[in-house]
Amino acid sequence: MRIAAIRNTLPGLAVFAVLTLSAWSLAQDERPTAGDGATAQNNALVDEITPELDAAVTHGLEFLAAAQNDDGSFSGGRYGKHVGITALACLAFMADGHIPGRGGYGDNVERGLEFVLDNLNETGLLAAETSHGPMYGHGFAALFVGEVYGMIGADDTPLARRTHEALVKAVRLIVQTQNAEGGWRYNPVPYDADISVTICQIMALRSARNAGIDVPRDTIDNAISYVRRCQNIDGGFKYQLTSGGSAWPRTAAGIASLYYAGVYEDEAIDRGIEYLFNSAMPGKNTRPGAHFFYGHYYAVQTMYLAGGERWATWWPAIRDELIDLQNADGSWADRHAGSSYGTAMAMIILQMPKRYLPIFQK
Repeated sequence: MRIAAIRNTLPGLAVFAVLTLSAWSLAQDERPTAGDGATAQNNALVDEITPELDAAVTHGLEFLAAAQNDDGSFSGGRYGKHVGITALACLAFMADGHIPGRGGYGDNVERGLEFVLDNLNETGLLAAETSHGPMYGHGFAALFVGEVYGMIGADDTPLARRTHEALVKAVRLIVQTQNAEGGWRYNPVPYDADISVTICQIMALRSARNAGIDVPRDTIDNAISYVRRCQNIDGGFKYQLTSGGSAWPRTAAGIASLYYAGVYEDEAIDRGIEYLFNSAMPGKNTRPGAHFFYGHYYAVQTMYLAGGERWATWWPAIRDELIDLQNADGSWADRHAGSSYGTAMAMIILQMPKRYLPIFQK
């Protein structure tokens, strides 16, 4: 198997050590690009996508396109123009196969990308509005940049070169700000950590790795150790090593962290998934409230990666629940982060079976 590695040649940027094939083993050249259906396991299965889902997605994309600001950004709730919300909204378009230069919403994605790239600072931090800690936004934004680069490839265009440069710098910042416990926190300094910010960085690193950017193996090993120590005896995950109780949204994030860090079969994953089924089964145990969209964003990824009966049981339940919750204008409302955020999260969840985004492909 050939690893597609793109090494940094920009002055002053570190060159990262390549991960071995024992972790993160899928090479970029084996991954389908948007819409090409390169492998059977990444095709939607019978009954995964329904006419009701198609209608909900069409309406949701229309809402997001209308909500985009003139500068390409998205805002939400108590947040101003935000790289994280912008990234998630653009990922929702990309989950339907729209990328810069391709698709009816390709221009929306490109304008969102330009906004994110315009907010790269000299340290490698991707941030605009930072009231809730810039590393949340940085993680989502770096994931978006990695997915774009993985789908447009290393074309010799100004946009591709700029995207690559931003991705390398963003990855460097993540690597350099990992704390001694193995995790990350609100600010780009290696002090404390929590499971929520940590999963954002792990997904960004996985996306970058899939796109050919080198990531140190020690960074991933330390992150795995941190996530494992956040699991409680009941299978759920606590917010930080020093703070106690389990909750389903951070449990979904914790399990997804292990999957994206290259741990695919493990007793910790099995216990965590059992906890999710007992505490967060869609239509039974959760309704919109704090962290509803955030939790289901990670839970649906967890169940998809788990596959089999777990996915077959979870998917129609969350699909039908979200369709029922869609507003007449095509949106989903999150009480803290607003409709652009809630709609983006719901749209990413509902389009999981399409498997267009590289990070969601097996």
